Amino acid sequence: MTADGPRRPRDGQAAANVPRHPPDRGRPAGEARRLPLFVYGTLMPGLRNHAWFLRGRTVAEVPARLAGAVLYEGPGYPHAVAAPHGEVHGVLVTLDPARYDALLAGLDELEGCVPGDPGNLFDRVEREVVPGTGGTARAWVYLASDRVARRLRVTGRPVPGGVWRG
Repeated sequence: MTADGPRRPRDGQAAANVPRHPPDRGRPAGEARRLPLFVYGTLMPGLRNHAWFLRGRTVAEVPARLAGAVLYEGPGYPHAVAAPHGEVHGVLVTLDPARYDALLAGLDELEGCVPGDPGNLFDRVEREVVPGTGGTARAWVYLASDRVARRLRVTGRPVPGGVWRG
């Protein structure tokens, strides 16, 4: 780990039962669906990784909530863990379409996420979120990998109300 964010660990296993990067029949293999991104930690507006990765590279940023997850404290950044009860508050970010693929690749690297790698720190998954503007939206979310989530469920400290303040 570094003060600037996670680095991909080399041990552990990813969950076999959580869908990762669902196929999109209209895109070439390996190219991600162009969904907005739900952020809940250092990528939120006003925080350090937003300044480095997202400022000036988005077309919309709207408060939103993710149901079915619990937020845990981490070493300078939080972890969202899939859970039947719980809610995480964050921001739904629409990336600049002209920079989408490069931004998503950079964010995957920041989050220690390599599709299919059992050593991931986070896995990028597609989930439904509720924007503050109403309705629902499908979005990419970086959830703690199964290996990390198992540890957090036993020894982690939940973030009160699912709102991380940095």
